[in-house]
Amino acid sequence: MSEACFRRAKKLIRKLCANCDGGNCLLLDDGEICVCPQLISYTVLCRYFRAAVLPADRELYTEVIEADKRKRCPDCGQAFLSAHHNTIYCAVCAAKRTRQKKRAWAQRNKG
Repeated sequence: MSEACFRRAKKLIRKLCANCDGGNCLLLDDGEICVCPQLISYTVLCRYFRAAVLPADRELYTEVIEADKRKRCPDCGQAFLSAHHNTIYCAVCAAKRTRQKKRAWAQRNKG
């Protein structure tokens, strides 16, 4: 999780998490005060946070949870979600490459 995502997640936890009481986790409270592990970690540790709090912010959810499903386009470097396992390029670059290949084929096969 990047620093910006981490800050947004901390704000979201403090605002929406039912188990976070002043930075302390009520689920881990066994008589002693326990700091919420999600507030100090750059990874998603808490199942409650993942299931109930994180989906409230759709952009953050996409960045954090679906980041491992994203690929980077070798041409433009933009991250994208691929519909198929063998997709290499983003939609824009794939369309450009298709046009280039068709143009090259037409030049070779010109009669």
